[in-house]
Amino acid sequence: METTVSDPVTEPLLGNGPHEEKTKRYEPATRSDFWDGTREECLRWAHLLSIFIAQSARKIVNALSEFGSLIARLFGCSSAPQSSQNGQTVPLNLSPLQVERLKLLRQRLDVPYDCSSVKHQDALKELWRLAYPNQQLPPLKSDLWKDMGWKNSDPSTDFRAGGFLSLENLTYFARNYPDSFHRLLHKAEGKRPEWEYPFAAGGVNISYMLVQMLDLQSGKISTKAGVHFVQLLEDDEAAFDNLFCVAFQVLDAQWLARRASYMEFNEVLKSTRVQLEKELTLGCISSVQDLPSFRMLKR
Repeated sequence: METTVSDPVTEPLLGNGPHEEKTKRYEPATRSDFWDGTREECLRWAHLLSIFIAQSARKIVNALSEFGSLIARLFGCSSAPQSSQNGQTVPLNLSPLQVERLKLLRQRLDVPYDCSSVKHQDALKELWRLAYPNQQLPPLKSDLWKDMGWKNSDPSTDFRAGGFLSLENLTYFARNYPDSFHRLLHKAEGKRPEWEYPFAAGGVNISYMLVQMLDLQSGKISTKAGVHFVQLLEDDEAAFDNLFCVAFQVLDAQWLARRASYMEFNEVLKSTRVQLEKELTLGCISSVQDLPSFRMLKR
């Protein structure tokens, strides 16, 4: 008599296709067949046990990893920038002070220059007094403003890219680093081309470039330079303004090194950004004053 039986030992545990029936003649089991079947059954269970152990070990490791991350977040051990899955770096944690200062900086970005605002008019007048302390203040619309490097007789038309923030940056530069400010304003260093970049309008472009480089207008900072910059806010509320001053000095140095002229301004601005990105991501930088290019500034 013949019958069809399924061999549980030789069939795959999770087959890729339909089970194939195997037809064989029934024979009484011998002692050798019994021990062979028992051995194969033990091997099968040993294999299943090893899979279970491996899966359990992975779950334990994952649980310990998540627990360690939780402890690190609770005790502030993850404040340093870390890489995200898409290859960009994002800050995992910011101190309350960093969060507050970043919020205030972003609020400054949203303020356009308003030519009807007395506050903005006074800030523009203050910039003139700092730039030309021995000269009479001209009207808010005058060709004399072109001497500072505004492209039009009405400076308010040049603030579109940088907003009121760029005027604040220029004023900060004049107040805190007057020697460097006046050397750049008056093009006092190096062999200058006949067609120079306009000082004030160039400053507006620098402010705009820094905002883009640091990714300050996005909801979540994702550039490496931006991640490192926000760490500097812990000890320096004016980190952005100080970085602006460094950026202006770097731009002028590269301008002279390239012997550039007006039509090459955007290329020099791009190379300035590259230089600042490199310096910001150096491991030893804890303040703007630690940047290698900061030493070029003079008060």
